[in-house]
Amino acid sequence: MIYDLIFLAKCYSSFAEKNMKKEIYPALWFDDKAKEALEFYTTLFSGSEILDVTPVVVSANIGGLHFIGINGGPLYLPNPSISFMVVCETIEEVNNLYSKITAAGNVLMPLKSYPFSKRYAWVSDQYGVNWQIYLGNIDQVNHQKIIPTLMFGYSQQGNCQNALSFYQSIFKNFELRAVQRYSEGAIQNQIMHAQFIINDFIFGAMDSAVSQDFTFNEGVSFVIECENQDEIDYYWETFTHDGTESQCGWCKDQFGVSWQIVPKNLNIVLAENPNASAALQQMKKLVISELQNAQ
Repeated sequence: MIYDLIFLAKCYSSFAEKNMKKEIYPALWFDDKAKEALEFYTTLFSGSEILDVTPVVVSANIGGLHFIGINGGPLYLPNPSISFMVVCETIEEVNNLYSKITAAGNVLMPLKSYPFSKRYAWVSDQYGVNWQIYLGNIDQVNHQKIIPTLMFGYSQQGNCQNALSFYQSIFKNFELRAVQRYSEGAIQNQIMHAQFIINDFIFGAMDSAVSQDFTFNEGVSFVIECENQDEIDYYWETFTHDGTESQCGWCKDQFGVSWQIVPKNLNIVLAENPNASAALQQMKKLVISELQNAQ
């Protein structure tokens, strides 16, 4: 999980410098096509822009949401276990977005009317990133146009409720809402769809309606920017207690969802000490004082 950390730290901070800071935001793993992919995404949503471009990491505002793209090579690919639900306010907007994404992508659920939306489709783009496009009311989601959505399938089938309870126990500013459950079959009482809010950031979650052969991986992860070492320790220890540790601030929770736990001022720490980058590459959990004092 090692890549150019000074470039990455710059991208972590760039969204804050644009006065659009989010403490949690998604990171997408690409096989050397991060710039191409994020540039494509800026064409899908008005007001979007590329914020920083480096050989390894690209940072962008996509529909008002901070994304980073990582040129990590072929090791990981996004899959439908984490998709991005897009709230469209007109049928024309749904149709246009569907047309642009599927031009070189794939259709998982065709564009048509469903019981939960008059106009909906689930598609993946040419980079493997999954999108759920639906006709809805953006006022109902606090004007967050793009909602990362976790789907629990394969080895995690039926774990959505457990995951929601776990996240509620972790995040102090947590709200669960709009919970709907399957009413019949082997998945009866599992979660058909739910929304949860962490620090004003909206997520979706669901158990899969059908059998799957994939689950969460590093293709999509979530960055948490921490105010201090206490926050880093708290999130790291909580996620890895029944999860797994990786390098450079990456870890997985007990459900396999990947998180990057980083200090908010990582760019400053790395810039102030030329030895900090090498020290960071030897770490799993990031320790600010050790980065500051690295020899």
